[in-house]
Amino acid sequence: MTKLLLSLHVLAALVAVGPVTVAASMFPATLRRALGDPSDGDAWTTLRTLHRICRVYAAVGIAVPLSGLATAGSLGIMGDGWLIASIVLTTAAVAVLVVLILPAQDLALTGTADSAPPASTPPAPRRLAMLTGVFNLLWATVTVLMIIRPGSTTGA
Repeated sequence: MTKLLLSLHVLAALVAVGPVTVAASMFPATLRRALGDPSDGDAWTTLRTLHRICRVYAAVGIAVPLSGLATAGSLGIMGDGWLIASIVLTTAAVAVLVVLILPAQDLALTGTADSAPPASTPPAPRRLAMLTGVFNLLWATVTVLMIIRPGSTTGA
């Protein structure tokens, strides 16, 4: 059962977190392009698609911590320091995505028609790029912790 839970956890991470990190990373550059040429309908369409990917896969991403907690419970490692650090970092990554990145993407797209620029002032692409970098760094750190597992007795 533990191997099944671990497999589901890794698959959920690949399928859910991967698309969010890629789409969120592409959003600021595409936003710069769209702001540079407000009549570029393709850029605005791409922004809406990237934002939709971020929203949908963020929702699907709830499977990652749920399957991770089930796996940790199955392994009896809920109190291990590396796991607790991973939980804290995962919570921070989720907060950055849900509280900062997705609302900034929403603001960038507020009031857009099918190919029109937003009616309000969009967020600065630099700030959005920085937030996305923080989000990606948090996930990269969690991934490294999952691989290294400080204090692991398995030797792997």
